[in-house]
Amino acid sequence: MKLKKYTLPSSRIAACSSVPVLIAMGAIASFAQAQTPSTPAAAPATEAQQVEKVIVTSNRRNEEQQKVSGVVQAVSGEQLRRDGVTEFSQIQNVITGSNIAVQEGNVEVYIRGVGSSNNTELGDPAAASHFNGVYIPRPRGLGLMFFDLARLEVNKGPQGTLYGRNALAGTLNLIPQAPKLGVFEGYAQAEVANRSGAGAEAALNIPVSSSFALRASAYYKKKDAGMKNVSEKNPSESFDARGLKPSGQDENHAVRLSALWYPTDSLRVSVVADAGKEDGTGYPSVNVFRALDGGQRTADDLNLREAVYRGAKGEATNKLSGIMGKVEYDFGSVTAELSGSARKIDFYQRNAATEGTRYSGYDLSAVTYDNFSTVFWETKSDSTIGEFRLSSNDENARLKWSAGVFTFKEDQKSGFFSMIDRGIFYSGTEFTMPIVEANSTAGYADATFSLTKSSRVIAGLRHSTEEKYRYGIGGNWVLGLGANGGDCCFSTRLGTEGFRPALLNRTSFNVTNLTYAQQVEFMQRSVGTPGARDTWLRQLVGECFARPDIDDNGRVKCPPGGGYTYGDPLKGIPGQQEGRSKANYSDFRFGFEHELNRDQMVYGKIASGHKAGGFNDTFALFPIPETFKPEKLINYEIGSRNAFGSGRNRSIFNVTGFYYDYTDQVFQDLTCISNDSSTGRCNGYSLVNRNVGKSRVTGLELEYKTNLSASTKLDVNAVFLNTKISEGIVADARSQSFANNAGGRTTLIDLKGNKLPYTSPFTLNVRLQQEFSLGRGKFDWQALLNYRSAYYLSQYNERSVTFLDGSTKTAGEAGFPDKQKGYATLNLSAGYTMDKLRFEAYINNVTNVEASVKALVGAGQNIRFLNDARNFGLRVKYSF
Repeated sequence: MKLKKYTLPSSRIAACSSVPVLIAMGAIASFAQAQTPSTPAAAPATEAQQVEKVIVTSNRRNEEQQKVSGVVQAVSGEQLRRDGVTEFSQIQNVITGSNIAVQEGNVEVYIRGVGSSNNTELGDPAAASHFNGVYIPRPRGLGLMFFDLARLEVNKGPQGTLYGRNALAGTLNLIPQAPKLGVFEGYAQAEVANRSGAGAEAALNIPVSSSFALRASAYYKKKDAGMKNVSEKNPSESFDARGLKPSGQDENHAVRLSALWYPTDSLRVSVVADAGKEDGTGYPSVNVFRALDGGQRTADDLNLREAVYRGAKGEATNKLSGIMGKVEYDFGSVTAELSGSARKIDFYQRNAATEGTRYSGYDLSAVTYDNFSTVFWETKSDSTIGEFRLSSNDENARLKWSAGVFTFKEDQKSGFFSMIDRGIFYSGTEFTMPIVEANSTAGYADATFSLTKSSRVIAGLRHSTEEKYRYGIGGNWVLGLGANGGDCCFSTRLGTEGFRPALLNRTSFNVTNLTYAQQVEFMQRSVGTPGARDTWLRQLVGECFARPDIDDNGRVKCPPGGGYTYGDPLKGIPGQQEGRSKANYSDFRFGFEHELNRDQMVYGKIASGHKAGGFNDTFALFPIPETFKPEKLINYEIGSRNAFGSGRNRSIFNVTGFYYDYTDQVFQDLTCISNDSSTGRCNGYSLVNRNVGKSRVTGLELEYKTNLSASTKLDVNAVFLNTKISEGIVADARSQSFANNAGGRTTLIDLKGNKLPYTSPFTLNVRLQQEFSLGRGKFDWQALLNYRSAYYLSQYNERSVTFLDGSTKTAGEAGFPDKQKGYATLNLSAGYTMDKLRFEAYINNVTNVEASVKALVGAGQNIRFLNDARNFGLRVKYSF
């Protein structure tokens, strides 16, 4: 069997999302058989009228979606655009049971309640991202790929055997349009939108020869924030924050070049190269703690998109590039495939500084806007992937199999600096790692064996080895500024206009056994660019001077001679960080498939997945574990897949039931990092990651697709989830205190019985589409309704907070309500296609629903990350 020289047309991999499934297999099978028409089939319908037979690659081979024994949703690129999904975070609008949020450029994916927010150099995502079938270790690398797409595929549930690394929750695979042989075609698209939005997209397919084709595509899009700056002028300050741009602004562009070559009928070579850049003011978020503290109001009483900005404006830049290639050779009964990729990420962000959101009684005119406290992030990642795979070719053979080896290497550099402007003594915390290495290798085999013509068994096994290493610095920046007797104690200015920390641009990261003079020199090099009005560097070397913005209400009294009598001003610098980890683990899948007839199948399977372990920040002389080990999940699943009728009468009804056993789950615990030498008591604590949790997830997924008429289609996807933490006694970060020598101590809380965060018990997607002839062309419209029932934004589930003194407050009274009420969003679009020209209008989030998709909850922090505000616009597309 020779490699086929064609690319499936996009209309065949198409406009549906599909979720597999089960429950009462016998009952559903009987229902399916009873509904099969006995009358002759109607005349063939056009593809636009049919419920398509979708081709997917979830088992790493082309299969009809209805023949896959697992839950895979597939949505074509054309359908994604009509659905209003033009960026990664919007995938949750079409993938039921998912939650996707962005924090400081880190894309956090949760599927069926399973995910990870530990996506810095300390950890990894729990859902594996892929582009064109090749693994992407950092999902922020997918941010610029939502153009010229063939389809999106999402596999739900652990996929450890076929996909391996970090496929604990499932996988996401963005598949671009491939070059087509013998076809000269392309398109150009322009767009205008509200919020000063504009966009353009184009692609060109060039048939260089009968066996070689190229495809080039490009993309540009910008939009203003859905956030609003509500800062006012403080009459006592010269600094004016009213002109600060709010977070949420974007301006992105990218290009892609693909090549497809068939040197012979047996040999296929494909290459995809891409590059792009994201610019903006950072993902929209706001701290609601101040507004909610005391329990006088809830988040529903606030307009979360109205933020009080101060100090530094948000800035985010993400540069991406990559190249991937695949060589396939058909030996007859076996195909050999060699693939590889190399990707680069260069990310930098300065968080927009805010005082929270506006609320009744908040005197905005008294806010200290001349305060540049904020957070800086820097991440660089170079990753390489290699895989060699053999697979059987004979589609009629009783045994279909594949086997391969996989290698992965990532060299990462990471910088984080939380900075305090106007700090007294404490000035910030930094963790910067110039060396973060990860290496993984795996071997796997997977097979399907036909017991009879209608019954099959499936089995797979994968063994992985993972090694990690990191080196750098971590800890506090501390200046002790004052004179003996306590009559002089004043603040430090750090981070004013133009400031940028050195982070990864230092010449040395060795802080072991430094003399005091060397520590001072090291901290001087820690400031890349001083702020225009900073005082920190002058104070670092003991200079004493007065200025209205640092005199602490007139308390500055410099000693005679201008120097300090309090001693050396530098009291603390980051300490050395170094960690290594190594893990070996195996994943498996076993199951059966039984076809009741050509259109009905039942299946059952058991499958596992792992998420890689990671690091903790360590402190000399204290027992913080350097690492935490991989998390593990086993999925027990049964399902029934059913198709009725054919052509325009074809309908699909699928149902799946599943149960997750989630173990070695990582939660944050508390560890002592500082002892009082005189009393032996701990006076400093740090939150660390430990494998102390277990959870259980049960669920049911339903999918229904049908034609209501010759021109109207209906798609319905629903997910019911019940999640429960069964084990996990952890530190309650909400009670953390640094007052009265508490040193960051917290109380403990037992999470047993709580729900997993970001998990709605019920989610529903309904898509209604219609297309009909009108005049010289065709008119189409669609409505996409997405509903999510209420969910929690943290593991604490609004449990009461017990403080160190034994007092207790409700979550609302303590400023930590973390429940998002249920909500529905509606996206509408309409288009008119006439020959080669298409006009399209759209409005996403029609009712401008405001919802929190992520939260950071801790001492004095209840930061909400928000969904996208209402967006509407017009597009025109010319195809040739």
